Amino acid sequence: MPEKAAGRPPEAALKGIEEFNRGEFYECHEHLEEAWRAETRRIRYLYQGILQVGVGFYHQQNGNWHGAVALLRRGIERLREFEPEALGIDVSALVRESEACLKELERLGRERVQDFDHTKIPRVRWKHPAR
Repeated sequence: MPEKAAGRPPEAALKGIEEFNRGEFYECHEHLEEAWRAETRRIRYLYQGILQVGVGFYHQQNGNWHGAVALLRRGIERLREFEPEALGIDVSALVRESEACLKELERLGRERVQDFDHTKIPRVRWKHPAR
């Protein structure tokens, strides 16, 4: 049974999520990794899933189709354990929107990775305020 932790994410995770939502995927990696490494409970994999999705978009922005597709797949799989919601985060929405991006990247293929529409990149949304 997946752990659906209550409460709020730690400050490092909150900062990483804010950076994710601004499209600062390199920066968000640092903070989400800090939260992931500091946590001992299974909820750490929520942070890892968000991190992996963010790194997927980082790879896409740098023209690395294979890295983008691989990290999006891994991140989506990690996040599924926490659907529909964890720590006030709308995990189902993030999974659904990330899957749509993954399908679009697969459709575009390696040669057209830079044609991906960045306006489709999801944001981490809150079902309940974290702060």
